[in-house]
Amino acid sequence: MTQPIRSEVLLRQSDRGHDAVRAEDLLRHQIVAFHEVGRTIPSLAGSARERLMTLETHVDFEDIAAGEPSTIEGIVSELAAMEGAAPVDAGTVADRVLGGWLGRCVGNGLGKPFELPTWSARKIRDYLERAGAWPLADHVPVLDPMPPSFELREDCWQTTTRGRVAYATRDDDLDYTILNLMLLEQYGVDFTTENVGRLWLDLLPFGKTFTAEAAAYRNLTEGLAAPETATRLNPYREWIGALIRADAFGFVNPGRPLAAALLAARDARLSHTRNGIYGAMWAAAAVAAAFAARSPSEIVAAARAVVPPRSRLVAAIDRIVALHRQGAPWSDAIALIESIDHYYVHVINNAAVIAAALLWSDGEFTRGIALAVCAGLDTDSNGATVGAILGVYNGANAIPRAWTDPLNNELRTALCGQASLSLSDLAKRTVALIALK
Repeated sequence: MTQPIRSEVLLRQSDRGHDAVRAEDLLRHQIVAFHEVGRTIPSLAGSARERLMTLETHVDFEDIAAGEPSTIEGIVSELAAMEGAAPVDAGTVADRVLGGWLGRCVGNGLGKPFELPTWSARKIRDYLERAGAWPLADHVPVLDPMPPSFELREDCWQTTTRGRVAYATRDDDLDYTILNLMLLEQYGVDFTTENVGRLWLDLLPFGKTFTAEAAAYRNLTEGLAAPETATRLNPYREWIGALIRADAFGFVNPGRPLAAALLAARDARLSHTRNGIYGAMWAAAAVAAAFAARSPSEIVAAARAVVPPRSRLVAAIDRIVALHRQGAPWSDAIALIESIDHYYVHVINNAAVIAAALLWSDGEFTRGIALAVCAGLDTDSNGATVGAILGVYNGANAIPRAWTDPLNNELRTALCGQASLSLSDLAKRTVALIALK
């Protein structure tokens, strides 16, 4: 048997790729996934494919922790109570929905230049201090010349950095929000996980999917159905992918976090299990709760209530909440997050970033998205989710126009037939769905 190794040791090897069709990448990340939950693996021999299939066949990756079911029925059985709707001011819903869409785009764009595993919280601060932009309160500036060992993400910094923003740049974090709006428009709130898979095959290019979504897509093309789409050759099943897809379910459920969470679970089970599903539920519930909450603490508490309480996700979020209640500084939150031994796009450490950014923001939009991005890890995804939640919490009219005006009401996408969309129209379409509930 192998000896447990901290995931960070293996992750230095894992950054070579996350290809869902390459046996070498799948094997590397499957080994990391076992180490992240404290499991040992059998001795492996043969080719990468043969070793991968040994793990797939002989090790039960799902049988890890009590209180972490992957079926919706099992998840509901873990919850203490089924809550009703919180009162929401109907007159503010349209502005809050638009705020959610705008906030998601703004936060996503703010984080994209740092969306690389090399950008730790310490390195991001170092860069911003060199640029005279610390604390971050505007788009990320580009240093010229770029200091040695610093590199912004090559394929997007030209459209997301200071003075260069003219629209919301295409990103998977935004494609899935649109796709799930279309899912609700086409199938209503009674959609099935099979409907989700069908829509992916119809509208989502495989080349624009990554990690768990790419693995699930590959499995769909081989004729598999959920939940096997989430489990077969998918070491990414507890990563952040389902969480980034969840906002639309919160947008259409103002003040109803449990209803939002259950829709998100139905979507998430196509590609994720256990905490991967819970992360999606938690994010959708946070968005829904933001319509009625009086503070970020209420948002985080409402979202926690719809997640299995014995899960590793709740344990991480509870540690963040406890730290905030103690009046600890932001630096202590960063230290706690960095102590979580998971890959930089795992759902647990990134959900901890989102919770921390909400709590330490005191509800202020710019501070919230800046904290989410400057924490490192999955910077664009965390910026997007915090932006959506605080966009709903504050409403579109309260988001500084320095963030929203440069978008010019335009969102670029990779979805078939959806190259460029109006953000105000997306918000109106979303509000129309709320009226159907």
